[in-house]
Amino acid sequence: MEAEWFVHDGDCPEAPVDPRRLADALSALPTHQNPGDPAPLLPSGTGLTYEPGGQVELSSPPAAGPEECADTMLRDQATLRTALAAHRLRLTGSGTDPLGRERRMQLDHPRYQAMEQHFDRVGPWGRVMMTGTASAQVCVDAGTGSGTHGFVRRWQLAHRLGPVLVAAFANSPLLDGRPTGYRSTRQLVWSRMDPSRTLAPQFAGDPRERWAEYVLDAEVLCVRRPDGLPWTAPAGLTFRGWLRGAGERPPTLADLEYHRTTLFPPVRPRGHLELRMIDAQPGEGWQVPLALVGALLDDPVAAEAAEEALEPLGAPAYRDRHPPRTELWHRAATLALADPQLRRAALACFGAADQALGRREQARGGPSRLRALLADFAERYPARGRCPADDQLDALRTGALPHALEAAAC
Repeated sequence: MEAEWFVHDGDCPEAPVDPRRLADALSALPTHQNPGDPAPLLPSGTGLTYEPGGQVELSSPPAAGPEECADTMLRDQATLRTALAAHRLRLTGSGTDPLGRERRMQLDHPRYQAMEQHFDRVGPWGRVMMTGTASAQVCVDAGTGSGTHGFVRRWQLAHRLGPVLVAAFANSPLLDGRPTGYRSTRQLVWSRMDPSRTLAPQFAGDPRERWAEYVLDAEVLCVRRPDGLPWTAPAGLTFRGWLRGAGERPPTLADLEYHRTTLFPPVRPRGHLELRMIDAQPGEGWQVPLALVGALLDDPVAAEAAEEALEPLGAPAYRDRHPPRTELWHRAATLALADPQLRRAALACFGAADQALGRREQARGGPSRLRALLADFAERYPARGRCPADDQLDALRTGALPHALEAAAC
């Protein structure tokens, strides 16, 4: 599991947080580091990273199941929250920063400088993404060669689930303190950026071939150089073109591996499958998409039920438009679960996940905390045609937004 949060001032949430103040708070954390791992690790083994706009991210180590993963993340999230509270800072879970604060780049790493220049070629959306968005990313095993846990089926189900996950967990209706008309403004931002690296690959055929084509045809975002030289890449240079001699030097295998880290489709294969379409959730709410995705992709009966529930949404045969630019994904980002089709599919998927977690309860011989969280969320949101974004909009209308965000963060 990977979860991001914005960091707000506990006394004046709408004021920008000085990067030095956040750095001081993070420096007090009890971290350690494994050889070859650049990210500091919190006591339970969760990686801690600091994003360009001042967001913080926790990345759990691999776990055998969602319960173990959640327990690890909860312990380290509590450690992080305590360290921030000592500096009167707090975590806010939202897909976009909902307050009208100044957004600015806080990291001067050459990677982010190259990203800024690359994305600026097509508008302001890259800077908004880097400084004003946050996500909850569920990572699951890619699967075996064939059968009910085959990688082809899991790849397809992850993509089919995408619109339902966007709609159910939409939590970014505001940008710079104002409504955008989207329940998931974060999806709007991703849909406007460089399509060669943010849209989904071709859906039909062997996922390995489609992904290889995608990687080769994506524009090169940065070329690593020594001695403080900028990492910017020539406009329009694809990795395929680089292999064919268009770059300043021949690419290496390390260049290819790094290039893959600069690609951001809704489902990203990295040896495992990384589902990137889910908005950051309030407080500890990231546990709900973890429970839902884990249940639907790991339980064959639930997977079959989800596939049946998603069938009325149509087969995702991407041709001219790819997620998140398709009509269905647009509906998910704007209407969310106010859309009747998406609501029916979401209710069926939550029901299938609940039954899967019930079977796991029987096998483990005890109640599942994640099952209770999933049921509470289903009753509060899908059953009522709502999503977390609606809570933000309600709070904005009543003038209680900063207070509501603080309550959700606790």
